[in-house]
Amino acid sequence: MAKDFNSQKVVERYDDHIRCLIPGYELMHQQVDAILQAHLGPDAHVLVVGCGTGYELEYLLNKHSGWSFTAVDPSLAMLQKAQAHIQAIGQQARVNFVHGETNGFSGLQTFDAALCILVAHFIPHALKPAFFSEIAKRLKSSGILLTFDLMHCEDTLQMQALPLLCQANGLSAAQSQAMMERLEQDFYRLSLTDYQQLLVQAGFAHSHVFSQSLAYQGLIAQKN
Repeated sequence: MAKDFNSQKVVERYDDHIRCLIPGYELMHQQVDAILQAHLGPDAHVLVVGCGTGYELEYLLNKHSGWSFTAVDPSLAMLQKAQAHIQAIGQQARVNFVHGETNGFSGLQTFDAALCILVAHFIPHALKPAFFSEIAKRLKSSGILLTFDLMHCEDTLQMQALPLLCQANGLSAAQSQAMMERLEQDFYRLSLTDYQQLLVQAGFAHSHVFSQSLAYQGLIAQKN
């Protein structure tokens, strides 16, 4: 059964657990920040789709005093955790929190960039085209999208290595085995080729891989 992101227990454990589950979690966020710095101006507005507990928000808020953010999450428990997190560091004035989906908030605001980190692999395949089209619609013409997801991987050696790497990060053998058994239930994975085609169909000109950690891949895509 997929994790319930409205569960308070899941929310409270998320920040510690995710670092065991996702190889290279910290490095990936550093790469995202570097790409954003290279692309954005000093007063950028960034859309964060699936803001979770607010880790990436805090990271970027602390490094870029002129940036503002709109943070969206369908889980009220996650969103409230993020709000409390950002309020604790005194940065709530720079973040507009929205409970729901990207197609559920009003206004004609467009964004310089969008982040969709560890989100799309939870979106059913039938809903993915509309999901990414909505993000593209809310980006400025020069806007970029950064994603990072668990991909469909045909390389059996990489898939055998994944639980071992998670164990090196702190998961028990039983936890890593349970993770692998849940892949088909918890994740709607795409191959890299299918993912890139989906982004083109959604309104992005091209996409490239900027990060990979075994079966996890990060893509950068620019709006048409």
